[in-house]
Amino acid sequence: MSDPLPEERSSEPITVESLTTDLRDLGVAAGETVLVHGSLSSLGWVCGGAPAVVDALQRVLGEDGTLVMPTHSPGNRDPTNMGNPPVPDSWYDTVREEMPPYRPAVTPTQGIGAIAECFRSYPGVRRSAHPQHSFAAWGADAEFVTGDHPYDYSLGESSPLARVYDLEGRVLFLGTTHATNTSLHLAEYRAGIDIERTSHASAVRVDGDREWVEWEDLDVDDGDFPDCGEAFERAHPDAFESGQVGVGDAKLLDQRPLVDFAVDWFEANRE
Repeated sequence: MSDPLPEERSSEPITVESLTTDLRDLGVAAGETVLVHGSLSSLGWVCGGAPAVVDALQRVLGEDGTLVMPTHSPGNRDPTNMGNPPVPDSWYDTVREEMPPYRPAVTPTQGIGAIAECFRSYPGVRRSAHPQHSFAAWGADAEFVTGDHPYDYSLGESSPLARVYDLEGRVLFLGTTHATNTSLHLAEYRAGIDIERTSHASAVRVDGDREWVEWEDLDVDDGDFPDCGEAFERAHPDAFESGQVGVGDAKLLDQRPLVDFAVDWFEANRE
């Protein structure tokens, strides 16, 4: 017999109130900075869907805390880098000329999930300016986290990931795993390993006008993130908490020791 679906394992609907209780039981506390990676479908039957999750997170953190989520939009890219699906060569000029510009208040997320897509348009949320690798934040340090996000080297020292590190923030998995742990990209930038530099391009707004801009970045690779994350948890069992939010598996990790560990791990395990 197959495992029951999350909604079948839940005897009652998941609500803002029950999510709030679960988050506090996991260890999420008022006033802290938390970077969330969430899968709505993993939490069970949530009454109200994604807004209920965002409401619960904001309730727990309070206005003195800071809630952060990745709000990436990777589709706004040069057509030569489009691979899922690829586009014909004959379309390249049209794509470069007609791609709508990135606009923080308008551009939807892609591949990040319903919770982050909901969160990006919440009242009081600020979203960074990067056309592909933006992050959104709400709360006391939202401007500090998102306010200066350059195009070049978008997940490195000037990124929102580094600002969460500066704030000694934590990473919260809601039904997700290290496979999508963006904080490990910061460790890639810091590690003394050879990573190829690549060129990227997107449509953006500059002084109100649409422009096609290019920038440089590292050719990062998340293929070994699960192995790195598991190694961190074995080495630092006191740096994370595991539990349930709704009916989904949840994990709360200290970001700074995670990134520091990953720097050494990448140097030791990547060729």
